[in-house]
Amino acid sequence: MTIDIRPVGYIIGWLVAALGLAMAVPMLMDAWDGHRNAMAFAVSALLALVAGAGLAVTCAEHRPRALSLRQGFLLTTGSWAVFPAVAGLPLMLGFPHLSFTDAYFEFTSALTASGGTIIVGLDDLPRSVLLWRGMVTWVGGIGVILLAMILLPILNVGGMQVLRNADFNTLGKIMPRAKAIAASIGSVYAVLTLSCCLAYVWAGMDGFDAIVHALSTVATGGMANHDNSFADFSPAAQWIATFFMLTCSLSFVRYVQLARGEPRPLFVDSQIRTFLGIYFGLCAALVLARSLQGTVIDATSLREIAFSLASVITTTGFAATDYSQWGPMAEVVFFCAMMICGCSGSTSGGPKVFRYQLLFSAISTEVARLHSPNLVHTPRYQGVPISNELLDSVIAYFMMFLLSFGVGAVLLSFMGLDPVTAISGALACLSNIGPGLGPVIGPAGTFAPLPDAAKWVCSFLMLVGRLELLTAYVIFTAAFWRG
Repeated sequence: MTIDIRPVGYIIGWLVAALGLAMAVPMLMDAWDGHRNAMAFAVSALLALVAGAGLAVTCAEHRPRALSLRQGFLLTTGSWAVFPAVAGLPLMLGFPHLSFTDAYFEFTSALTASGGTIIVGLDDLPRSVLLWRGMVTWVGGIGVILLAMILLPILNVGGMQVLRNADFNTLGKIMPRAKAIAASIGSVYAVLTLSCCLAYVWAGMDGFDAIVHALSTVATGGMANHDNSFADFSPAAQWIATFFMLTCSLSFVRYVQLARGEPRPLFVDSQIRTFLGIYFGLCAALVLARSLQGTVIDATSLREIAFSLASVITTTGFAATDYSQWGPMAEVVFFCAMMICGCSGSTSGGPKVFRYQLLFSAISTEVARLHSPNLVHTPRYQGVPISNELLDSVIAYFMMFLLSFGVGAVLLSFMGLDPVTAISGALACLSNIGPGLGPVIGPAGTFAPLPDAAKWVCSFLMLVGRLELLTAYVIFTAAFWRG
């Protein structure tokens, strides 16, 4: 039985129309500033509204009451692939007049909360463009939380079905639970954004910088307003950013429980404790690396270490200093951080800590079975037995992650990139970190020098990485379309 794509088209159509309506905000800012770029946003909004509403009306007779499993995969991948093309329209039609390739890359990076950019001269951009980048990043951040908490556990993708555990409150009927989860997480997300914005103002940022950087920080997206990213902001602002980057890389469901008067799950969650332990352990490794390089470890260097590592391990992508100059040992530490990333149910990308915990539990069980074969050994995660289906899903994720990373790095190398840029670029895009290592795409560089073909490879890696790989790859199989 072939898949009916019309219900998917109906939903995507209205989502595109909603994106067009959102363009009214930067359009009004341009009008307020007296910038002629307002016309580009107006035309783009009109195109998005007409195209989106037209698609929705065309498919209206097939509006869905419920989506099938295959339609769920198609909706997820299709919407995330279409949005960057629509969101990039204002930057193609108006300032800075990007090509389609550059606009698609820029807003793929924004929507997936990666933080890489191809724009040189951020300080000269209209405020509307900077705000639009921040808005799209913020939407992508909450979108991936809801994706992880509601849809991926149902689709059994990459071990995310572990979130069906009662601790995550996703049992029961799907739609009522989904609405309740979305409302609760949306409230927490908004409160964190407002808190971050006010803290930035307190630390000396002007109102506009505080708003845009708060949108990007809470989404762990790293879309900055300045070419120097965070380097020109006060030490207090950098410490605030470090705090909120780490905060938003923890599971948001724990904040929902905290808001409901249940603080204990936040403090006993093994994934959160493991993540914070890894973070502080890698901070100590960077202190050692910089000491061996001859750097004096003072308050400034400690702040640089804490901020830079938080930016990488949470997949945010802000930069306050060029950490690629800290020596080979530091590069290895940052590379390890790129391979780990934050917690499930957060805005961070990458493999996530819980998958490593699941694998470690399975390996420990196998070792125990070898020396005590007569005993029953069951791998567990947070006290809950791990099924073979779950372990198979996690192993499949890691296999696809490594394969995607390897193929991406090879393709980028074939396109003329040096090994450091190709390898770190593939990993940075796949884990949605943004900046890689080296002089080209490192924290002091941009993706602008890359050839167009390399930008498309990076865009693809960012999309599949944000969608937990298998969600996107499944639609490329013949069996998916045959049913």
